[in-house]
Amino acid sequence: MTSSSRRRAIAVAALLAAAIPALAACGAGFDANTNVPYAPNEAGVLYDGDGPGKAYGKNGVMIPQAFILGPDSGQQLAAGGSAPLYLTLLNSTGTADQLTSIIPEEQKATSVNVQSAIDLQPGTLAKTPGVTVEGLKTALRGGESIKLTLQFKNAGDIALTVPVVARSREFATLPPAATATPAASPLATGSPAPSDAATPETGEAAPSASPAANAH
Repeated sequence: MTSSSRRRAIAVAALLAAAIPALAACGAGFDANTNVPYAPNEAGVLYDGDGPGKAYGKNGVMIPQAFILGPDSGQQLAAGGSAPLYLTLLNSTGTADQLTSIIPEEQKATSVNVQSAIDLQPGTLAKTPGVTVEGLKTALRGGESIKLTLQFKNAGDIALTVPVVARSREFATLPPAATATPAASPLATGSPAPSDAATPETGEAAPSASPAANAH
């Protein structure tokens, strides 16, 4: 490790260490766990590799928190709708970078709306306000996940599987998704049971009462 790399690593470590007391005091949701690889909730974290040898971050980009905000409990985001995407990013290199676009897996959504490139200055936290996953292919209730490919100007493409979290508990203070609707009842509605009353003459079902009577 060169002296400049060592100084940069020390600076990033100092940033993370200094933020831990503040993180403990700021609760949870999008403002929590912002710069340490620790998520006591359903939010995702970017790791490179699997198993005990996996590394936190990839290509100099650290993502300590990532989630797609789903609906309130008992609701759903309908197919064809959109969902907010929340990312917290940290550039651990010595060179400025940009998140230029995000591509979702085609089986889950049609696109991700990134209104403008998001700057990642060295050693500085960045977030993604206003970014939304568009054209959902299936309804979301929370508990699902969507694989995204984050495209950076310098770091290149980084794949990340992002969980969908319900808007409850530590996420309840975030603005609700615009397309949330009540979830369909799991009980089948079925058809009304046919009447077994028959007319004496024909054996057919007796006619029902007038529409006005049925409305009561």
